[in-house]
Amino acid sequence: MVKKPSGKNKRRYQNRDYIRKNDKIRAREIRVIGPDGEMLGVMPPEEALKIAKSHYLDLVEVASNAVPPVCRILEFGKYKYELSKQKRNKEKTSKRVKEAKFRPRIEEHDYVTKLRRSERFLHQGNKLKITLMFRGREMEHIDLGMNLVKQAIKDLSGVGKADDTPKLNGRFIIVSLSPIPQHQRVLKYNTLDDIDVEEDDEDDEDDDAGEEFEDEEVAESSEKNG
Repeated sequence: MVKKPSGKNKRRYQNRDYIRKNDKIRAREIRVIGPDGEMLGVMPPEEALKIAKSHYLDLVEVASNAVPPVCRILEFGKYKYELSKQKRNKEKTSKRVKEAKFRPRIEEHDYVTKLRRSERFLHQGNKLKITLMFRGREMEHIDLGMNLVKQAIKDLSGVGKADDTPKLNGRFIIVSLSPIPQHQRVLKYNTLDDIDVEEDDEDDEDDDAGEEFEDEEVAESSEKNG
């Protein structure tokens, strides 16, 4: 049975951002990269730490899973800042997909409300999936549903464009929209103040909307928007 870490070690175990440096490096031998990027070879961490101190720098473990672990001699504060910057950029470019659900005989007020929220989401640089669902005898009016989806695509053209033509799949008409380049986006149902104020309340609003809107995180990097 693997013994679970406890106390201070447990907190470090749970913190994936924990970085070993200087006298916290426990490996018997490490592969060392010098301050200018040169390979200094394999040596005990004590020896590498002496070299780091001679340059008034830190010895930082950058590849703990390597055999032996790889450490670099560098300025720890600057290194940590760069890691944080990379993490923020990755989170910023991650995509979210929002699903807006329609019905063939939707009321005008509900239609505009859905468009307003869909427009806000596309304007924030996320993808949108429009789904129109038929129930029972509504399947007799597929043309009505298709026209509604096409109209929604047209009404959202100021912030997004369809990836393909709407497709009928069983009882559903489905189409995905991607945001257009940022400098081309024009709001029709929102103002920039609406975007700023309501962005933080997006998740709560979606929960209240029940099945009308759903969203999910997608693990991929977004394309540059112009």
